[in-house]
Amino acid sequence: MPAAGDVLSQRALNRALMARQGLLTRSDAPAADMIERLVGMQAQVPSNPYVALWSRLEDFDPADLSTLIADRHAVRAPVMRATIHLVSARDGLALQAVTAAVLARTFKSQFGRQLAGPDLEAIVAAGRELLDEAPRTRAELVPLLAPRCPGVAPATLGLAVTYHLPLVQIPPRGLWRESGQPRWARTERWLDAELDAGATVDALLLRYLAAFGPSTVADMRTWSTLTGLRAVVERLRPRLRTFRDERGAELFDVPDGALPDAGTPAPVRFLPEYDNALLSHADRSRVLGGKGPGLPYPTGHWIGQVLVDGFFRAYWNVVEEHGAATLTVDRFVPLPGDDPPGTVEAIASEGERLLAFIAPDAGRRQVRFTP
Repeated sequence: MPAAGDVLSQRALNRALMARQGLLTRSDAPAADMIERLVGMQAQVPSNPYVALWSRLEDFDPADLSTLIADRHAVRAPVMRATIHLVSARDGLALQAVTAAVLARTFKSQFGRQLAGPDLEAIVAAGRELLDEAPRTRAELVPLLAPRCPGVAPATLGLAVTYHLPLVQIPPRGLWRESGQPRWARTERWLDAELDAGATVDALLLRYLAAFGPSTVADMRTWSTLTGLRAVVERLRPRLRTFRDERGAELFDVPDGALPDAGTPAPVRFLPEYDNALLSHADRSRVLGGKGPGLPYPTGHWIGQVLVDGFFRAYWNVVEEHGAATLTVDRFVPLPGDDPPGTVEAIASEGERLLAFIAPDAGRRQVRFTP
């Protein structure tokens, strides 16, 4: 076990992240517990959390997550990085209380010249009234708001509302194998509860470190897009242990965060297109590490990254047509230290399992590798 002040190698940081993300060993925990453990899951692509949970949980049943969303125990809401995350209902009330400033700042930087001051306040207030009447899409909000600000680009009006009110995207969007427009409802009305007034940035960063640490302040900022984090970390310093990475940057961590040996085996894992394990550090070398292929990025409904030995090594995509489902492993190249036959077989085996999950009714399923 590394001691405080030690230098942690890229592999040591990789194994810490894999362990905390549930990617070393699949867990038999309920889906709701894993969602909270990860402090939410990237979900702007509605199917992504299903693949992400499949990679982390034993015998994951997608109906379990759909039920959580349909029963309002989990919600899809803009929080960290102003992007849609799948979070528990409890976390939704806490995270939106803390990240509201992130969304407002994002709107101001992108659209502030078009709508600000009293006009902005009036549009947001009107949007709140309209959403209290019924959940609506942005497109449905625009014609109802446009008469109030005739000189403003219509699309900006809908964005003003969704960036300045705590909202969730309601089902059927986000349910397994179902589709629906992003229809918004006010979080407090949907969950019949108030935002968590006691939620703090301090508590949020401790949870981040438990799920993603050890991390630099820049990493925390990348994950959350919150500002002023240096002061928060200095306030928390007595409760944290510190390390250095190989470049000399100071890393912070919770006292009980998992730090497996750098030589701990890491099985093949398939991650969805957007997974917070890949998005939550300023320095992403602990997973990317320069070992995977570059562009072009694959396209389609089912796409993502293949991890081998804990690091990104290939893309994957699934195409379903004419009753058949094909998973393509895109540009995997064995590296020195790999066992080529064993590695390829492990990728193919995991790919077959993923295909059975994604396309259980396909008459024919195959895994193929492209050069």
